Amino acid sequence: MQILDVRLRATADRVNAALDALLPPAQGPEARLLDAMRYAALAGGKRLRPFLMIEAGRLFDADESALIRAAVAVECIHTYSLIHDDLPCMDDDDMRRGQPTVHRKYDEATAVLAGDALLTFAFEVLADPSAHPDPQMRCLLIAGLAKAAGAQGMVAGQMIDMAHGADAEDAAAVARMNRLKTGALISWSVEAGALIGCAREDARHALARYAQDLGVVFQMVDDLIDVSGDAGEAGKAVAKDAAAGKVNLVTLLGEDVARQRVRLLAAQAQKHLAIFGPRAKVLSEAVDFILERRY
Repeated sequence: MQILDVRLRATADRVNAALDALLPPAQGPEARLLDAMRYAALAGGKRLRPFLMIEAGRLFDADESALIRAAVAVECIHTYSLIHDDLPCMDDDDMRRGQPTVHRKYDEATAVLAGDALLTFAFEVLADPSAHPDPQMRCLLIAGLAKAAGAQGMVAGQMIDMAHGADAEDAAAVARMNRLKTGALISWSVEAGALIGCAREDARHALARYAQDLGVVFQMVDDLIDVSGDAGEAGKAVAKDAAAGKVNLVTLLGEDVARQRVRLLAAQAQKHLAIFGPRAKVLSEAVDFILERRY
């Protein structure tokens, strides 16, 4: 895990530096909005999606500057989703990443606008020629991220969670919700790294399967943290789903069975990396990191 820890910290540092440089400084009449954007985006976090993207791209010697630019874009999308997810009309959370949520630090209107601005800023980042010299590649990245984040991906999953999550009757329905809400953005991150690296089709397929399983593992671990985690360690409220009467794979399967299921999925995710041999060691260790995380 030592190499993984070093790579995670290095990725977080590089993404934080890029975010700090690219996000406009908080000045002028819109200073409150810009300050809220920076408050949320620079609040820390694991930067897992950027990490997965960069490590996938490194399998194919992808251009690092292009990977960082795309990593900033996906982190902006992820941060926007957290801001909106925390709003009173959604999950109504007071803490995120160990600090007050944006609507608590500022106000609800500012939180909505900060999320909106980060969403659109992500596509501005990808559209810039510095993201990639090939305009067709930039278009592919933009289209892929839009699909993963929108009504066929993350937002669709959130809508299902809000509208029907409590009525879910079977594990397949909940798993689909998770694939959209959590897995779509993780999948795009891995696939974008392969795309920037001009990976062969068989390699891209293997990474796509890896990412799909990893997304489910991530959400199930998140649900387990919600059931048995510590709020201080998690940096956010826990036991939210039970309080809201929401159904997830842990409540459907039971904690013990859910833990068995998540370990099987984690092992399956790692098997998809076999075609890359030792070059995928860090991506394989990332599965164990997600499996064992407490926050």
